[in-house]
Amino acid sequence: MIRLRNDALDLPVRGALPALRSALEGPGSAVLCAPPGTGKTTLVPLALAGLLGDTPARRVVVAEPRRIAARAAARRMAWLLGEKVGESVGYTVRGERVVGPRARVEVVTTGVLLQRLQRDQELTGVDVVIIDECHERHLDADTVAAFLVDVRAALRPELRLVAASATTDAEGWARVLGDAPVVEAHGTSYPVEVVWTPPVRPVRPPHGMRVDPALLTHVASVVRRALAERDGDVLCFLPGVGEIARVAGQLGDAPAEILQVHGRAPAAVQDAVLAGSAGGARRVVLATSVAESSLTVPGVRVVVDSGLAREPRVDHARGLSALATVRASQAAGRQRAGRAGREAPGAVYRCWAEAEDGRLPRFPAPEIKLADLAAFALQAACWGDPDASGLALLDPPPGGAMAAARGVLTAVGAVSPESGRVTERGARMARVGLHPRLARALLDAAPLVGARRAAEVVALLSEEPPREYGDDLAAAWRAARRGADGYAARWRTEVRRLTAAAGASPPGAGTPPPEAAAPAPPARNGQLGGREEGGAAAGGGAGGRAVREAGGDDDRVAGLVAALAFPERVARRVGDGTYLMVNGTRAEARPGSALTGAEWIAVAVADRPVGAGHARVLLGGHIDEGVARRAAAPLYREGDEVAWADGDLVARHVERLGAVELTVRPLKKPAPGLVREGLLAGLRDEGTSLLNWSQSAQELRERLAFLHLHLGAPWPDVSERALHARVDEWLEPELSKARRRADLRRIDAGQALNRLLPWATGEATRLDALAPERVAVPSGSRIRIDYADPEQPVLAVKLQEMFGLAETPRIAGGEVPLLVHLLSPAGRPAAVTADLASFWRDGYRAVRAELRGRYPKHPWPEDPAAAQPTRFTNARLRR
Repeated sequence: MIRLRNDALDLPVRGALPALRSALEGPGSAVLCAPPGTGKTTLVPLALAGLLGDTPARRVVVAEPRRIAARAAARRMAWLLGEKVGESVGYTVRGERVVGPRARVEVVTTGVLLQRLQRDQELTGVDVVIIDECHERHLDADTVAAFLVDVRAALRPELRLVAASATTDAEGWARVLGDAPVVEAHGTSYPVEVVWTPPVRPVRPPHGMRVDPALLTHVASVVRRALAERDGDVLCFLPGVGEIARVAGQLGDAPAEILQVHGRAPAAVQDAVLAGSAGGARRVVLATSVAESSLTVPGVRVVVDSGLAREPRVDHARGLSALATVRASQAAGRQRAGRAGREAPGAVYRCWAEAEDGRLPRFPAPEIKLADLAAFALQAACWGDPDASGLALLDPPPGGAMAAARGVLTAVGAVSPESGRVTERGARMARVGLHPRLARALLDAAPLVGARRAAEVVALLSEEPPREYGDDLAAAWRAARRGADGYAARWRTEVRRLTAAAGASPPGAGTPPPEAAAPAPPARNGQLGGREEGGAAAGGGAGGRAVREAGGDDDRVAGLVAALAFPERVARRVGDGTYLMVNGTRAEARPGSALTGAEWIAVAVADRPVGAGHARVLLGGHIDEGVARRAAAPLYREGDEVAWADGDLVARHVERLGAVELTVRPLKKPAPGLVREGLLAGLRDEGTSLLNWSQSAQELRERLAFLHLHLGAPWPDVSERALHARVDEWLEPELSKARRRADLRRIDAGQALNRLLPWATGEATRLDALAPERVAVPSGSRIRIDYADPEQPVLAVKLQEMFGLAETPRIAGGEVPLLVHLLSPAGRPAAVTADLASFWRDGYRAVRAELRGRYPKHPWPEDPAAAQPTRFTNARLRR
C-alpha cells in the first residue's frame, strides 16, 4: 500500500471525504466547496482514486483551468505519494503528456478534456471527473461541465462528477449538476489584517490593456513598505506579465529575492516558487491571478493586491478581441487576502481606498458573457447542439456573440450555413485544438507553404509573441526560430504538435465544403487567385504556384497565414502608416515599424489606444493584393455605386474588398434605382431641408405637427424620421425624376406635404378650422398664429386689440388655448398669458402703470374687459 507523507494527513479536506464519497455513491455528482489550501486539489483526487488504501481503485481525471496549475497539482500529488510524476499521478497539457501505464490520477487542462470528450464521449476507462476551480467561470470549464452532464444523462450514468470550488457560491453549480449535494470543507485559516493603502495622488483608471505607470510605482512602494513592516514572504497580485516585469524592475534593490509567476514563466521558476524559500531568504512573488486559487505559495505572510485583473473583451464592430484590464471583484479580493493567512496570521495591503471596496463587483464576470465565442460555438456544433440551447450552462451565451461566432464558422466552412451543423472540415478544425480562425489558417496554408512553415506561423499567432520580438510577423518568426527564451521553447513544442496535425490532413481536408465555396475574384499582376476564403485548393492554381515560388520568403508566407486567419483584418494603406481594414476599421502601425510603407498588410493583433478612434497594429504581416483578394474573397464586390458624398450624388463603378476600394471609375449613367437610393441617403444625412421650403410650406408643416401632437391620427407625423419612413407617399413622383441635389431643391415641399393630409376621410377639409393660419381678434384684425412650438402656438397681438375679450382664444376644436403675447403699441412684448381673464384682473394694472406714461397717445382704460378694442390711437378714435 502507498504511504502518504504526513503533510497529507493534516489537510482539512480529510474531514469532508466521507460526505463526498457518500454523495458520489448516491446521486453520483457533488459540489465540493473548500477554501484554497485545504487539499481539494491534491488530496481529494488521491482519495477518490483509492490511493489512500481505503476505497476501491478508480481512474480519476482532474480538470484544471491552466497549464501551470495542472503541472503543479500533479507534482504535488506525486510528492505526497513519494513518487515521480507519471507513476500513480500524471498530467497532460497541450503539447506535453507525462502519464505512465499505472497512473490512476491524470491532471489535464479543461481544453485537453474538451478535445478528449469530442473524440470519446464516454470517456472510456474514466470513473471520476473533478472540475477544479469552477468558481473562476472559465468558458472551457463551463463547457466541460455541460458536456459531462449530457454524458451522465445519456451514456454513462455511473460516471462520477465533482465540481470543486474555492468559494461558497455553489447553488448554481449544484443546479447544473442536477441538484447535486453540496459538500463543504472548512479550512484552517488565520486572521488577516487589512491595510488600506490608496495612492496619494489620483491615478488614471485602466483602459484596455493600459495600466497607469503611477499605480505600478505605488504598488512597488507598498511592497517595500510590507517588507519593512512585516515578516515572511510577500505575494503581490498584478494583472499581467507586462505589469509584473515593470514592478520587478522597480524592486531590483529590494532586500528579497524577486520571483515572477504567470502562465509564461519557465517551469524551473514555477517549481522554485512552489518549493518555498531555501535557506530562510525572504521572497517577493509577483503573480497574476493564477495564484489566487490554482497555486499555493508556501511561506507567504503578506499579500499586496493591486486590485486589478484581466478579462477578455470582444469589439464586434471593429472585429478585435483582446484582454482588458478591470477592477478585480470582491470575491477575488477575498481569495487574494486569504493567501496571507494560510500558515500563520498575516496581512493584506490593498492599493485602493476602503470606501471604494463596496463599489467593486461581487464576483468576476463569467467568461461566456465577455469572450469571443467562435471556439465555443464550434465545440457546441461538434457536440450536436449548434445553438447551445440544450446545454446545462450556468449562463446562456449572449445571442449577439453567438451570431457573430456562427458568422465566423460559416465563413471558414466549419458549419453549414443552413443548419449550423458541423461539417467534416469543421470537425477537423475542432480536433486541431486551436481557435477556428487559426485552425482554418493551418489547414489551408499547409498545402501551399508546407505543414511545417504553416505550423510555425500559426504557433506564433496562437500565443502572442513578446513585444521585444517586434510587430512584424515575419521578423517575430525569425526571432522565435533563434530564440532561447521560454516563449521560444513553448513555440517549438507547439510547432511540433501543429505540424503533426497539419500533416495528418487527408486529401482535400483543407478544401471547404460546397456550401462554403464561392468564386474567387480575379487576380491582379499575376498574384494570388484561386478559391474564396474558406480554403485553398491543395497546392493548385496561380495562388499555390505564387506562394511556392516565394520559397524562403518569410514575409510572404507569414502574411498569407495571417490573412487566412484574419481575413476581415486584411488592410490597405490609406496614408502614412495608416491602414483601412476590409471590416472598415482604421489602424496605425507604430512609428518606425517595419510594416510602415507596405501597400497591404494582414493585421494579426491590434488594440485601441486610450482616446484614439482607430486601432493600433501590434502584430501583422506583409501581403500583396493577390493574397488580400484570396483571403477576403467573400467580401469581394464589384458593381455600380451611387452615394451621397460632399453634399451631392457621386456615381462610380467600384471594385472592393469590404470597405477597401480596389478600383474606381466614374459612372456616367447610373441606374435610376441607385440614384434614388443615393438621394434618399442625402435626405437622411442632411434632412428634408434639401427640398424647397417656402414660408407657406414651413407653416403647413408646423400646423400639421401641432395637430398630430394634440389630436393624433389621422393627422400625419411630419417629423424628419416619419417623413423619411413615408417618402414614397409624399415625395413621388418628383424624387424618382431627380438626378442631383439641384433637382431636390426644385421640389415644392408644401405641395408634397399636401399628399399626406387625410383626404380619404374628408378630415383634410377641417385643417383651417382646427389649425387656422390666422385668428380674428376683437379689434377686427386677423392675426397670424405662430405654430413653431406645437405644444402651445403663439398669438402675438397688440394689447389694445384684445380689450373686451374675457376668454383666451382656443384652436383644435377648443382643445388648446393659444399663448397670447400681448404687445406694446411699439410691438414690443408687454406680457404673456394663456389666461386673459386672469391677466385683466391681476396683471393688467402693473402693465398699464408702466406703459401708460410711455405711450400716452394710446388708450389705457382702467377696465380693459369692458373697453372698446382698437388698433388706433386716442386721436384716431375721436374722429
